[in-house]
Amino acid sequence: MSTQRISFYNLAWRWHFYAGLFVAPFMVLLAVTGIIYLFKPQLDPLMYGDLLKVQPAAQVLSADELLQRAKTAYPEGTISKYLPPVDASRSAQFVMQSAGNELNVFVDPYRGTVLGEQDAKNNLQAIARALHGELMIGTLGDRLVELAAGWGVMLVVSGLYLWWPRGKSAAGILWPRLGSRGRLFWRDLHAVTGFWGAAFLLLMLLSGMTWTGFWGKQYADLWNRFPAAMWNEVPQSDRQARSLNTATQQTVPWAMENTPMPMSGEHAEHMQHGGKSHGPAAPTVSLQQLVDLASAHQVEPGYSITFPTTAEGVFTLSVFADDPRNDATLHVDQYTGKVLADVRWKHYNNLARATESGVMLHEGKMFGVINQIIVLLVCLMILLSAVSGVVIWWKRRPQGGLGVPPLRHDLPKWKTAMAIMLGLAIIFPLVGLSLVLVWVVDRLVLSRLFGQRESTSPSS
Repeated sequence: MSTQRISFYNLAWRWHFYAGLFVAPFMVLLAVTGIIYLFKPQLDPLMYGDLLKVQPAAQVLSADELLQRAKTAYPEGTISKYLPPVDASRSAQFVMQSAGNELNVFVDPYRGTVLGEQDAKNNLQAIARALHGELMIGTLGDRLVELAAGWGVMLVVSGLYLWWPRGKSAAGILWPRLGSRGRLFWRDLHAVTGFWGAAFLLLMLLSGMTWTGFWGKQYADLWNRFPAAMWNEVPQSDRQARSLNTATQQTVPWAMENTPMPMSGEHAEHMQHGGKSHGPAAPTVSLQQLVDLASAHQVEPGYSITFPTTAEGVFTLSVFADDPRNDATLHVDQYTGKVLADVRWKHYNNLARATESGVMLHEGKMFGVINQIIVLLVCLMILLSAVSGVVIWWKRRPQGGLGVPPLRHDLPKWKTAMAIMLGLAIIFPLVGLSLVLVWVVDRLVLSRLFGQRESTSPSS
């Protein structure tokens, strides 16, 4: 191996080491929580069958009657969302604020019986989703997950460079040498698993990053555009549709997040002329009218109806469909029932379509059970790569040292490396900032604390 190739190889190894050191704990957490959320369609009926399943009957009560039953059962509650039954054997669901808690309240659509409640933020799936998206610590957690995903991209790219065969046999490259022992066995397991899972992991990382609060928002603002004429005749508020999404609950599709929320009726004109926002809404459109409107507009079952919170607010009917071609988001005037906006797949640009499809693949929903199995295998590969990487590091680290791969460089390859790092820093700004931090810590702290020790190559 030439001197230049060795220098760049060692630099890639060093990047891979630092990326793995930071990313591994996050990847394990994301893989575990991802598996839990992946099987939500199967787990929910098993865990909450008494709340979700009902015995069909001949007569279905109106949505307004169900709403009244929920209000009677929770007189102090404030209802924020309604989810009609997805099929004849499922209950209806209301989301409400009651006594400082957000509750999912389930109602039998045939008998009007309140079946029970569930803490909307403190159930298995909500916790898994919140951990997966923001570690349950809000904005800081979101940024850490985004940073881990960005470093994960670096981990994959540097790992593929280290994996490249360079004239070696397929054993240990395309399949592990199962007869080997010790560090060589773990190295093969790590390299082979990483290779076969690389493309899938990149898809998971990049599709997941589109939902992050910093990079994802900039990505949407830059690339996700709708024709301006769609909103020309609609009074717009200063809220965006992304405000309807939370860490534990998805309401509108990604493509809709940076679109403006319209305003209702005469209050819209009042706001546009500098008036102040009115208090809580008192809609004149009934809930059943909205359900009928959804049927008339052929909105796929599984949609939700989000209630307005102010006098100028709107009802939002939205379905974040397993097949994004069935996505629908309708904003409805709360006084007249007029549809102020109706956005579908046909209105998405090509990038929005690709992003929505990537998200559905990420969540294992687009192709049903087959998609779930593929994502499960990717998650298991992530867990295996993380564990094997830690074992390799533990087995080769020097006594009393961190085991940072040595840095050897010459000018031509160093310039190439810096160009790659600069490119990553531009694409992922948080990664760029963290690279500077890592460089400072590496030069001023780690090198003094542990010294620059020679390490054996991971390919050995």
